[in-house]
Amino acid sequence: MLPKFANEPYLDFSDEKHIRGMQEAFVQLRKRASTPNMLYVGGRWTKAKEVFESLNPATEESVGIFQKGAIPDAEKAMKAGLKAFETWRKVPAIERAGVFFRAARVMRSRRYLFDAAMVLEEGKRWLEADADFAEAVDFLEFYGREAIRYDQAAPVTPYPGESNEVRYIPLGVGVVIPPWNFPCAIMAGMTSAAAVSGNAVVLKPATDAPLLATLFAEALEEAGLPAGVVNLLTGPGSGIGDHLVEHPETRFISFTGSKEVGLRIFGKASKVSKGQVWVKRVVAEMGGKDCIIVDSEADLDAAVEGVVVSAYGFQGQKCSACSRAIVDAKVYGEFCKRVVAKTKEMVKVGPPEDPKNWMGPVINRRAFEQILEYIEVGKREGRLLLGGKKRPGKGYFIEPTIIADVRRNARIAQEEIFGPVLAVIRARNYGDALAIANGTEYGLTGAVYTRNREKIYRAKQEFHVGNMYINRKCTGALVDVQPFGGFNMSGTDSKAGGRDYLLLFLQAKSMTERF
Repeated sequence: MLPKFANEPYLDFSDEKHIRGMQEAFVQLRKRASTPNMLYVGGRWTKAKEVFESLNPATEESVGIFQKGAIPDAEKAMKAGLKAFETWRKVPAIERAGVFFRAARVMRSRRYLFDAAMVLEEGKRWLEADADFAEAVDFLEFYGREAIRYDQAAPVTPYPGESNEVRYIPLGVGVVIPPWNFPCAIMAGMTSAAAVSGNAVVLKPATDAPLLATLFAEALEEAGLPAGVVNLLTGPGSGIGDHLVEHPETRFISFTGSKEVGLRIFGKASKVSKGQVWVKRVVAEMGGKDCIIVDSEADLDAAVEGVVVSAYGFQGQKCSACSRAIVDAKVYGEFCKRVVAKTKEMVKVGPPEDPKNWMGPVINRRAFEQILEYIEVGKREGRLLLGGKKRPGKGYFIEPTIIADVRRNARIAQEEIFGPVLAVIRARNYGDALAIANGTEYGLTGAVYTRNREKIYRAKQEFHVGNMYINRKCTGALVDVQPFGGFNMSGTDSKAGGRDYLLLFLQAKSMTERF
């Protein structure tokens, strides 16, 4: 019998053993950087016609050379997936799950390597990287158990003279398009959920995160995943991504990323291609404009710390990050004073390879320039309290930025910035704060700090987000503890890490036998 699911604990990086492990992994990855990484198609590591480099956003050094997959490579991956699906879908769920349990063990044995890769490739600080890794392992362990559960016949009402059963069966070959900001957790979670359910997958990782996807594919191979069940295609998404989304053999698309790209995928997937015999299923998580409400009856110190951690963790590059602090007018001035002081105290900016640095660089030059443009907009829309500048020298470093007195309908209060920028908005009272919180097109995460039980109950009724937190930060959902997914333009509320998630990759077949 399988042990009960439990979340993977994080490493304690004050332990000298873990410090040495990380330092050795940095050395190992730099040695590996000059050796080209391959595509993984049909159980074979192959080359494309062109290559590209993935760069460290803190130093702009190369962390690896990767294949630039093209449409012919995408076609090979689709064919490999179709071939694998015919046998993989018939494998008992307990055996499919066993592959992913073994993959989790392989990953644990390479934990420092995965963590160090996220520090170098994405600019994550050590603890953020390890939390990302732990969530990936959680997904493999949890979804494996869920696949076994869904393999049992669903309960139905008995009917005289008949034997009736409902079974969940896989869909087919799907395209998984994960983001760069959780390059291990979300990538591994989306892929494993689809594959452990009996589907075959074409994995197209973000262009800024090919190293983590390659390490994951290596772990799956070592765990004994049959050829063609998961096929890795690295390279820009504009070519191979569109081709796969529009492909008549594509049964589903699982996407995490921006609203603009997500809606574009929805549009393309809705058009029936020649030879297509199904409605493509789209699972999408598309970001947010998340907030923390600070009530007049809040523990102000706890609220300030929750805002700072939520706003600047991984440079604010989380769909769950707090980009708006909505503060009751009675405590607004004091909150502004304390949030500036706490940010100065906590948030040291610098290369994340040094564990003393709390905040690293943003992901790439495009993001760097776009965030700085938003800061200029914010200076016109509010009052700059802190930051607002880039750090001189190499790397895409931006100071943690706080802009106060922002109107509720201002651009920086409505548009997803995806960087270390916090807009502080004054609310007349608690009801006004809830109205401001709900006043965007998104509905992903949010938090409320208050000691008042009636206000807590009201938030549970009125605050329209998929993940709501009371008296804690609005980031850091745990698998099977806080299933994650949002409302409105934040996506399809797919609730990753929840008990209904695998249903998105399955279809119910009802069977009746009369006797």
